[in-house]
This record gives sequence, C-alpha cells and structure tokens, in this order.
Amino acid sequence: MKARRIAWWTLPVLGALLIGVFLYARSRTAQLELGTGYAARVACACHYIGNRALGSCYADFEPGMSVIRLSDDPETRTVTASVPLIARRSARFDPILGCQPSPFTGKRLKLR
Repeated sequence: MKARRIAWWTLPVLGALLIGVFLYARSRTAQLELGTGYAARVACACHYIGNRALGSCYADFEPGMSVIRLSDDPETRTVTASVPLIARRSARFDPILGCQPSPFTGKRLKLR
C-alpha cells in the first residue's frame, strides 16, 4: 500500500520536472545556438592553430559554457560543439582562411 502511494506522487513529480527542464531548455535555445557556434570556432582555433589538445580548449570558454561538449574529426579538420538534443555547430580549419564556422542551418528565430 505504501509503495503504491509513493508511486502516485513520484510519477507526476518526475513528469513535471521533465516538462520544466524541457521548457527551460527551449527558452534558452537562442543562447545555446550562439554559444555552440562560438565554442566551435574557439575550440577549432585552439586545437588546430594553437596545436593544443581538444580537452585543454575548455579553459578558453567563457563562464557558463560548461554544458557544451566538443568533438573532433581529424580527417576533415572539423571541431563540433554541441548541447545534446538542442544545438550543434561546427567549425572547419582551412590552412589559408583559418577556422571557418559552418553556415547556420537551423530554424530562424523571430525577434520581438
């Protein structure tokens, strides 16, 4: 009986928590898109121009960018920054032009 009572309260609380997290993340999408683009460009320069390990490039980020994850594709010399399920941007190293961000292909946001 007690386990059933706990289940009645646990499921709605977890559901409300998941909805709250989703709505908060959606409200921050514009900032996350901007942050991932910036992170990809900075990490590309750090890794390919500065010849540093990709893991050390996190030190170059601004405060609050700890949710962004980096990945590297050495074959194409591309660094990708992402926030899982929300935003993803890449920057490719060119020997002449340096690190060039990929064009934005997401949904355009309307300004109020």
